[in-house]
Amino acid sequence: MTKRLELLRGVVHPWHHDHFGHMNVRHYAPFFDDATYHLWTRLGLAYRDMQADHGVHLVTAQATTRFVQELTAGDLIVIDGSVEKLGTKSCSFHLRMLHADTGAIHATYDLVEVIFDPMTRKSAPMPQAVQAQLETWMVAQ
Repeated sequence: MTKRLELLRGVVHPWHHDHFGHMNVRHYAPFFDDATYHLWTRLGLAYRDMQADHGVHLVTAQATTRFVQELTAGDLIVIDGSVEKLGTKSCSFHLRMLHADTGAIHATYDLVEVIFDPMTRKSAPMPQAVQAQLETWMVAQ
């Protein structure tokens, strides 16, 4: 089991609805994307400092959303996340969109982010300090 961090709270508004009367799939992405920005800060590796401190930044290589249960206007959501896997050049995260009142899972978001060298515009080895910090958020399985 991994450690989970609360990343974002939000509300579903009527303009998130589609013609079926529930939140349209395109509105899940901004919630999860915003939560991902908070994820790095909560992990102690803020985006704003990554390049200055470690000479790299991050790019998303893969993002997979699984829709579990519909949301409608007025629903309050909480997004939490965890570090799932560490590689030599990438890391994987699992985020959940939960109903704030019931705790029901409404969607999940599996994300692979790659360490990126802005000078070469290619993937780069994960800096040891970044690896060490991310490891503190994982629990042995």
